[in-house]
Amino acid sequence: MKKTILAFAAGFFVAIGLVVFLALKEAPSTPKGDEMMDVYYPGTEELGPNEMRVVALGTGMPNARPKQAAACWLVELGNGDKFLFDIGTGSAERLSAMKIPYDYLDKVFIGHLHSDHFGDLDALWIGGVVANRVTPLRVWGPSGQEEKYGTKYALDHMEKTFTWDIAGRVGQTDTRGLFLEVTEFDYRAVNQVIYEENGVVIRSIPAIHSLDGPVSFILEWNGLKFAFSSDTYPNKWFNEFAKGSDLAIHESFAPPKVLIDKQKFPPANALNVGTQVHTSPAQFGKVMSAIEPRMGVAYHFFNDFDTQPLVLEQIRSVYDGPLALATDYMVFNVTKNDIMVRMAAIDEDIWPEPSVLGSIPFDPNDRIPFSDFMTSGRVFYKDVLTKLYEDINKEYGTSIPVPTE
Repeated sequence: MKKTILAFAAGFFVAIGLVVFLALKEAPSTPKGDEMMDVYYPGTEELGPNEMRVVALGTGMPNARPKQAAACWLVELGNGDKFLFDIGTGSAERLSAMKIPYDYLDKVFIGHLHSDHFGDLDALWIGGVVANRVTPLRVWGPSGQEEKYGTKYALDHMEKTFTWDIAGRVGQTDTRGLFLEVTEFDYRAVNQVIYEENGVVIRSIPAIHSLDGPVSFILEWNGLKFAFSSDTYPNKWFNEFAKGSDLAIHESFAPPKVLIDKQKFPPANALNVGTQVHTSPAQFGKVMSAIEPRMGVAYHFFNDFDTQPLVLEQIRSVYDGPLALATDYMVFNVTKNDIMVRMAAIDEDIWPEPSVLGSIPFDPNDRIPFSDFMTSGRVFYKDVLTKLYEDINKEYGTSIPVPTE
């Protein structure tokens, strides 16, 4: 598909690869505020050189809702790097609220292929291009028991699904960001390095959830350690390799009683889903007691006034360490001396940040032309278009010709 969509520019993309990489490394991150406040205002605080910021962009259950999107976590480092761990349904909206140029949002790590963990990947991929990302989207994800269960298979078919969408953008806008760079790794490998750049090391460990294939991730940078379970039953690999994390994010699914009372699950289904497919709150507490993080973070439940007490009670029955019960837009600033937890203030009227690299002009000659049938239906309002083009040319000092009928 890439050949079909972007063959006209393949040589150009290769040539600019190094330039893009260097430009991103030199570009500023976010505007600098005077001091850290009790509320996080996206786009106003520059991270310290030894600081990590983790933002919850999806903390809910498989069905996204206005209060909580499905699984997604943003990790920002003081060296300028930014990473996404899972990008479940509804999370792309939350990501836009962080006021980050989409050029920086080009690294996604997928724990497994349930829609509530990668259902908004298409929104980041194509929506990111519309929102000015001009760099390819890089995605890491696990293999499966069979080829059809692997990340590469899923993303190849995602590209096919959006054939019309992509073709309709060629020759209309800057499409450099429409490349997908997929790295599929063996889900069975234990503590394997899958990413190592700019002082950041990310490893994968097997996870146990639904089928063979899911993984969890460990990120290490500058003496800080971040662990993310995605979805998993409690397992020996997380207990071993997430031990001593600064921030350990692990699923803590809704208790079976909540699934029965709120979601009307039959008791057998609730016990299976809540304790075997997922990790229950008490099991989460056992995991945290085993790995002893500086802070444990429970996510993957609907965090409401009437559910939180039961979740907290069950966790606290077996774990008494530092704990946060996650909800969307919760922000963690992590240094070697402190972990600050607060909420982000969100601007719902957000517009995409401009590209740090700048767009390049598109070539109309690369468009796929309309058929004669479609062209015959066009109604050409010459007076309206002429005035609009003249006004824009005058205001911005351009000389763009008015299209002809």
